[in-house]
Amino acid sequence: MMKFKPNQTRTYDGEGFMKRAACLCFKNELEKEVLLVSRSGHPDQWIVPGGGMEPEEEPCGAAVREVFEEAGVKGKLGRLLGVFEQDQGRKHRTYVYVLTVTEALEAWEDSVNIGRKREWFTVEEAIKVLQRDKPVHAEYLQRYQLSCLSNNGNVLLPSQPPNNNFPCYTAPSTNNVLGPSRS
Repeated sequence: MMKFKPNQTRTYDGEGFMKRAACLCFKNELEKEVLLVSRSGHPDQWIVPGGGMEPEEEPCGAAVREVFEEAGVKGKLGRLLGVFEQDQGRKHRTYVYVLTVTEALEAWEDSVNIGRKREWFTVEEAIKVLQRDKPVHAEYLQRYQLSCLSNNGNVLLPSQPPNNNFPCYTAPSTNNVLGPSRS
């Protein structure tokens, strides 16, 4: 099922959930710092980069594409953290992956077009900020923390995407500019 918006096609699954994908973008494989982006229309609020899946697009491809558009980064796509449902108001079903950032643009699509910002936060800082600005996104990082605890405190290092039978979107090569850190 699809809903047309100017410039964008929204896709829905058979249960009426909008199909979305997102990434927790970590600065390196230690996974101590995560990248958040400012909300469109609310530059003082922070969110996890992600958005709607396009028709015929696989979740991992959508996640990488959305991160490149919203945060101007590309990297190594790792594990699927989980599928999160939001059933209040607008119904969303979001596939959330872990991504280790390898490159970042100084200027990217959303920074140029809508003035979007990005900033590195420790996982703990990001949870606090997201609980204030976008609570459903805080749940992504809380599940991430639980996945680390269930592995005796060891961070799971990124692995291959869960299904290699489809191509994942690869952003064009750029200069490596990771930007300032909050720590």
